[in-house]
Amino acid sequence: TQALKTHLSTPVSSGDILIFMTGQEDIEVTCEVLKEKLLEVYSKKLGIASFEDINDIEILPIYSSLPADVQGRIFKATDPNKRKVVVATNIAETSLTVDGIKYVIDCGYSKLKMYNPRIGLDSLTVTPISLANADQRSGRAGRTGPGIAYRLYTEDSAYEDMYPQAIPEIQRTNLSNTLLLLKSLGVEDLLKFPFIDPPPTQILMTSLFELWSIGALDNMGNLTKLGIQMAKFPLRPSLSKILLVAASNGCSKEMISIVSMLSVPQVFYRPKERQGESDQARNRFFVSESDHLTLLNVYSQWKANNYSYHWCNKHFLQYKSLQRAREIKHQLLRVMEKLNIPVVSSGADWDVVRKSICSGYAHQAAKISGLGKYVHLKNGMGLQLHPTSALFGLGDLPPYVVYHELLLTSKEYINVVTTVDPFWLMEFGGLFYNIRRRREEEEYGLYETEKEQDTSKDFLDFKIEKCARLKEVALKRLQDDKIEYEKFTNAALSKRKGKEASKSGVSIGFKRRKPL
Repeated sequence: TQALKTHLSTPVSSGDILIFMTGQEDIEVTCEVLKEKLLEVYSKKLGIASFEDINDIEILPIYSSLPADVQGRIFKATDPNKRKVVVATNIAETSLTVDGIKYVIDCGYSKLKMYNPRIGLDSLTVTPISLANADQRSGRAGRTGPGIAYRLYTEDSAYEDMYPQAIPEIQRTNLSNTLLLLKSLGVEDLLKFPFIDPPPTQILMTSLFELWSIGALDNMGNLTKLGIQMAKFPLRPSLSKILLVAASNGCSKEMISIVSMLSVPQVFYRPKERQGESDQARNRFFVSESDHLTLLNVYSQWKANNYSYHWCNKHFLQYKSLQRAREIKHQLLRVMEKLNIPVVSSGADWDVVRKSICSGYAHQAAKISGLGKYVHLKNGMGLQLHPTSALFGLGDLPPYVVYHELLLTSKEYINVVTTVDPFWLMEFGGLFYNIRRRREEEEYGLYETEKEQDTSKDFLDFKIEKCARLKEVALKRLQDDKIEYEKFTNAALSKRKGKEASKSGVSIGFKRRKPL
C-alpha cells in the first residue's frame, strides 16, 4: 500500500522504490499484489486491461535463488519516464547497491538462520531486524541524493522488540568446523577459549559430540589421525570424512563432484511461470536411490556438454552455482594432490559411493515409520522427505536413509537424502544403534505353536554377531578411557588441593611496632 501511495503521489522522475521483505514467497506475493493494485487503479484511470500495458513502472524481485541474468535486471538503467520498484530480501542491505533508489519501505523483519543444538535442526525464522539493520536499510534511500525511508513499525516497537545489533552468527550456527580448526591449531580446552562473542555452551558441546561421533576426536578429546587430515580441508567435517573414506574405497573422483555440489546453493531453478516444465527437466536427472547421486548426475551431464551456459538454461539449472561447484572441485583436487590422497573412480559401481556417503552421515539417519514418513533413529523425531528430493513420491520408499541437512519450514524435512544399508550404519555408527533380525513369523504375527523352530544360522546372523562384537569392543574402550580420565582428573585435583593447603599455612600480615 505504501509503495502504491508513493508511486501515485510523487513524480516518476523523483526516484525508484526499494521494498524490503523477508523471503522468496513474500517477495513473489508482494509483486503480485502490487501488479493487481496498480492494474486496478490504471484500469479506472486510463482503461488499461493488462499490467504489461502500464509503461511508467517496472516491478523487479531479487533473492538469492534467482538466476544471475534475472538478478542483473535491477542494475540496468530504465527509461527516465519509468519508475523501478525493487522488492528484495536483506541481500540489498549491504551486498549490493542499486542506483536511483530514493524511497525505501522497510517491513522491519528478516529471515534468520537459527541452529537448534538439541536436535541438530536448522530453521529459517522470521525475526525482527536489529536497530543497526534498520539504519542500514534507511541508508539505502538516497545514496546519490536526498531520500525517504518508510518504516512499517512504530518507534516504541523498534526500541522494545529490536536488539541494538544483530545476533552474531557464531551464536546461532553449528561450530564443528570451527572447533576442528581450533583443535588443529593446538587449542586444548575449547570451552575456555576467549571468543569475542562466546557461543552458547550447548552448541559447543553438540559440535564437539559431532566431531567425536565421526571419528575426528578420540575419547579423551584429542585429534585423531583422521581428524588431522579432515582439518586440512575447507569443508564441513562430515564432508571431509566422506572424501577421505571415498579415497580408501576407490571412489574419490565421484565424491569430489558430490561434495562440490553440496557446497553451493540450490542448482535447480523453478520459475513460477514455468513450474511444470522445470519439474519435468529436474526429473530427468533423478537417481531414485539418492539425491547425492542426482547431484553427481547433474554435474557429469554438464561436464559432458562442455560446461555450457545454454544447456543450463534449457534444463533450468543455475549456471552460477554450477560454475562455483567447478571452482570448488579444482580447489579440492589441489588439496588432495598436496596431501597425496589418490583420486580414483569406481566406474558404474555406485553402491560404494553410497557407502562412503553413509560414513559421514551415520549420526544423521532415519527409518521409515509409515506412509511417506520417517523417524530419526537417535531422537525419535518424526521427519518427512523434502518435496525436491528424488525419493519424494516413490511408491516403495527405502527403509533406511541418511540425510545432509534437517530443515524446519512448515514441517521437519530431511533434505538431500541417500538410501543406505543398515549394516553400513552399524559399521560407521555402531555405538548409537542396535541391530537384530526380524523373523518372518514376527512379521506375520504367528502364534508360538505355529512358528517353525529353525535354529540354523545364515550369512545375516553372522554379520549381526560381528556388529555386536565390534560394538562391545568400542564400549569397552570407551569405559577404559573413562576410568583413565577419572584417575587423571582426581590426581590433578588432589595436587591442586595440596598446593592450596601449603599456601594457607603461611601467615601474611604486618608486624606490630613497639612504641617509641
